[in-house]
Amino acid sequence: MSILVLTSDTLIGTPATGNIEYNGQFFGTDSNASRAQLQRIVQATAVASTSGTSIDFTGLPSWIKRVTVMFSGVSLSGTANPLIQIGAGSVTTSGYISSGAAVAGAGSTGMLSSTTGFVMNSSGAANVVSGHMVITTLGSNVWVSSHSAKYSTTFCLFGGGDITLGGTLDRVRITTTNGTDTFDAGSINIMYEG
Repeated sequence: MSILVLTSDTLIGTPATGNIEYNGQFFGTDSNASRAQLQRIVQATAVASTSGTSIDFTGLPSWIKRVTVMFSGVSLSGTANPLIQIGAGSVTTSGYISSGAAVAGAGSTGMLSSTTGFVMNSSGAANVVSGHMVITTLGSNVWVSSHSAKYSTTFCLFGGGDITLGGTLDRVRITTTNGTDTFDAGSINIMYEG
């Protein structure tokens, strides 16, 4: 097995075809010696969702193009639903166009909509959510979301939304639709990529 050691973080022009360099980012070149940033995936540290009304991931880098929020066995103390908010400098709490549904068998048990965040319909305090929400930029600070998850053994959750931020995304907040119910089980993490 070979090991690649990067000995400098100084950008020294366009590298030769096939070379990789590091200058805060990874780059590669194609046969035309065109340099392009290589996509990388960074996983944050999982946070126990066992207390509090919100979980924040801040200080995210400006090169992010996609964020995945992951839920494992997450539940709330009351009848609110999970709500994911993003922001640039501060959390954006309005201007979303978002909806989420819960489905069991052949029929929906309900549809929610929200203008305060990307909403997931978990339909009650006893329901334990596992799954993920993917939030992707179209450019110009426009972000769209889609989610797929489950609670109990027979219900599926899905939905989506969009928001235009006033600047470059640098934070993600996982909270609740009423802002007062607390997390009481499970864990939450994010992955992000450029």
